[in-house]
Parts: sequence; structure tokens; C-alpha cells
Amino acid sequence: MDRKSTLPRPLDAATSARFRRMPRASTKPELRLRRELHRRGLRFRVNHPGLPGRPDLAFTRAKMAVFVDGCFWHRCPEHGTLPRNNRDWWQQKLDRNVARDRAKDAALAELGWTVLHVWEHEATDAAADRVEAEWRRRLPPATP
Repeated sequence: MDRKSTLPRPLDAATSARFRRMPRASTKPELRLRRELHRRGLRFRVNHPGLPGRPDLAFTRAKMAVFVDGCFWHRCPEHGTLPRNNRDWWQQKLDRNVARDRAKDAALAELGWTVLHVWEHEATDAAADRVEAEWRRRLPPATP
């Protein structure tokens, strides 16, 4: 059975169009975090294709992967919601997303990478502080 046949019927054309317009990469929260980390002097790869899950940010020297997770798509315990329409389908879809997240985390950990998840609702400065602290912890101090 192909993927298209498993999709539920949209509530209406407007809802369908709204979901189609949602970006998969370079979302506003991701761009804000990237700008702040770059401003702080941290350098990273974006959507690194050689790593499981193509992390949003990959700090290759520190072997650290960062994912910026949307509250809806990744079931934020604080803001995650479940649509009323096609509820069973969405429940399964979002459960698969979370299971895939855990599998990516495990695959990266097996390769010796540390994984950080940042929620889209987190304040940019606080998220950048957390990422920067872990980055500094993982890199050996520079020798003069």
C-alpha cells in the first residue's frame, strides 16, 4: 500500500493548504537559534546528510547534534496538541514521529554523538546557552 492511500481526508481545503505550506527545514525557531549560535562564534553544519536523522545542527568536532523540535510534530509535553479531526490517524502519526526521534537519538549515541533537543517554544538565548555550554564541555581546551 502506498503512502498516499493511508493519508486521512483533510477537514477542508484551507486546512490542507496550511499543512502543505509548513516548512520541514529552516523554520523560524531554527533560524533564530542558528543566528544566535553563529553570533557567539560557534560553527556547525546544517542538516548534515551523513548522520542519522540529518540533525538541524551538527557540531562535527564536538560530535554534538541538535534538533529543533516543533511542539505539535514532536509531542511537546507542554504545548503538544492532538487534532479533533482524524484523531486516531494523528495519534499514530505523532507517535511514529516520537519513536523515530528516539531511534535517531540512539543511532547517533552509538556513533559517539551527544544529542540535544530544543523545543520551538524555548527562548532563543536560553537554548543557545544550553547548546554552547554542552559544546564547550565536549571540546578540549585550546592550547596556546
